Amino acid sequence: MTDDQNIPALMAEIGRKARAAAAELSFTSAERKHAALISASEAVWENRAKIIEANKLDMEYGREKGLSPAMMDRLMLDEDLIRAMKDGLRTVADQIDPVGEVIAEWDMASGLHIKRVRTPLGVIGVIYESRPNVTADAGALCLKAGNAVILRGGSEGFNSSRAIHACLVKGLRDAKLPEDAIQLVPTRDRAAVSEMLKMTDHIDVIVPRGGKGLVGLVQREARVPVFAHLEGIVHIYIDKDADPVKTLNVVLNAKTRRTGICGAAECLLIHEDVADTIGQGVIRALMDKGVTVDADMKLAGIDGTTPATDEHWGREFLDMEIAAKTVANVEEAMDHIRQYGSSHTDCIMTEDQATADLFLSRLDSAILMHNASTQFADGGEFGMGAEIGIATGKMHARGPVGAEQLTSFKYIVTGNGTVRD
Repeated sequence: MTDDQNIPALMAEIGRKARAAAAELSFTSAERKHAALISASEAVWENRAKIIEANKLDMEYGREKGLSPAMMDRLMLDEDLIRAMKDGLRTVADQIDPVGEVIAEWDMASGLHIKRVRTPLGVIGVIYESRPNVTADAGALCLKAGNAVILRGGSEGFNSSRAIHACLVKGLRDAKLPEDAIQLVPTRDRAAVSEMLKMTDHIDVIVPRGGKGLVGLVQREARVPVFAHLEGIVHIYIDKDADPVKTLNVVLNAKTRRTGICGAAECLLIHEDVADTIGQGVIRALMDKGVTVDADMKLAGIDGTTPATDEHWGREFLDMEIAAKTVANVEEAMDHIRQYGSSHTDCIMTEDQATADLFLSRLDSAILMHNASTQFADGGEFGMGAEIGIATGKMHARGPVGAEQLTSFKYIVTGNGTVRD
């Protein structure tokens, strides 16, 4: 169904089914949710050939659309990535169920006993670009937290997402849970996105996962609350007391392991005292790996660099390109990050704990790292099994959004005929 005039009716029906499924999931046992996710994990692996065939169609579609190499990297699935998807589903399944957890409890002098108990959010709408594995991650995490989810994947990953979604539905069916608990919008029509953003009667929160354009659109137009996943303008500050070997290894990994993910390093800030030593070594190593380095005037003497302009600061390249700038000290590095960063992930390389503590305490990014690759900015690497995204806002969820972050809470108040004076 792709006719414009039918989109509102289509989305209203999806929303109605999701709300009904959410009501049942709110009291579904942990055992049944676990069973659904284990079955889905097995189905993903059993159907890996079908998923790869579907992905080939999407890769061809992406080539015809002229997607960038970084976007094509995000779109591609192979057996190793499907194995990781399968393992991620199992990891989420095996986590402690967050629903019903008593966060805190206390007694009052009035005779009341009060508990704060974790509860599902309800219905979550996830809008994402390219990466079809988000279909599995988002479906699993929302189900684990007792939520129904409406998934609207990018048009370029349409076939892959459908193949993965079928495995999730099989898991629900095997566990005798409502199949409407995880729904995939069955159209590439962008009108479906606009419709989701105003479904206040059916959706409790929207999670956008994609580029600046998508997130900006959602933030501007959504009437439903949003967990914002902004672009990853990731900085690494190389301090004068950085260890050269650690720094080389971390920077190369942070930039080149996978350039198309939001945790990839996009800007180096190098203390001027080590610009000609550690800094030059790191920059030359990056260029040897094929990375274009846009360097400021103090680093421009390094053969092979290109001159940096103001447009290179605060830019998410998602490619084999990085900006590099010298700074006088950690304070100047932090000032640069505050001006050009996206509050996603930032890192300091130093052996001086006092300098590290200053960086970690005074910056307010969702994730701050010390002597570790920014490619670890990932819910799976945080022990969450998977993530829906990295929330860069400050309300409710921040950093990797896993199952626990997809819950709210309610108060359970118990008395014994207790009345208020």
